[in-house]
Amino acid sequence: MACDGCSTSSKLDFDFSMAFQPIYDAVDRRVWGYEALVRGLSGEGAYAVLSKVAPEQKYRFDQDCRVKAIELASRLFPAGEDLMLSINFMPNAVYEPAACLRATLQAARRCEFPTSAVMFEFTENEEVSDTSHLTNIITEYRKHGFTTAIDDFGAGHAGLGLLVDFQPDLIKIDMKLIRGIDSSPARQAVVAGTVGIAKELGITVLAEGIETEEEFLVLENAGIRLFQGYWFAKPAFEELPQVRVLSGRSLVSAGAPAPASSR
Repeated sequence: MACDGCSTSSKLDFDFSMAFQPIYDAVDRRVWGYEALVRGLSGEGAYAVLSKVAPEQKYRFDQDCRVKAIELASRLFPAGEDLMLSINFMPNAVYEPAACLRATLQAARRCEFPTSAVMFEFTENEEVSDTSHLTNIITEYRKHGFTTAIDDFGAGHAGLGLLVDFQPDLIKIDMKLIRGIDSSPARQAVVAGTVGIAKELGITVLAEGIETEEEFLVLENAGIRLFQGYWFAKPAFEELPQVRVLSGRSLVSAGAPAPASSR
């Protein structure tokens, strides 16, 4: 099936790369995976890159981000490690789900990177007006073994209404609900309610933006297992960062494992 975006999207007139930030599993005391975050070639932040993307380049940029993330992860992820690669995507840049996955699947085959190790997360910074289209995207992605996630849950357009229309595999609670949660009964109540709803629907919860031990402890006690934030590690440009992992009830530094030459 053809996709208009495949033939009409303009090529990029700039280059970019990726940084990687770990997602930590507090139950198994290990790194669960890494999120690929777009960066400039000199490590410039995401905004510096996104500001260069013209409307007619949105589709191509989305496609190129997926390929770049898979290529880098295939070189950096250690052989034999059970790690997930999380990639952001823009739902409104996906025209026909099956056709738009071709470049992603080709990159995965070329790099020998299993599709079961890829998680696509979408953020609702731009509203998806056609929820049936988004449902079709997630259905198609799951057919190929990809995990799906809602990023920034609880902020912007990413709220409970989306869970009524479809259920992703994972939701990432927005950092605005996380910041200072240890001293905010209101935030604690909202997060507890979200965790309860997710459990009923069979959805995994990840808390992002963790910056203090107090935030982590409150969220762990709320039943959250997966975490991401500066308290564990900052993103590292084109490499896997050193991660502070739990040993007993304290955090210790653990160097990133040596990358594999091939998967």
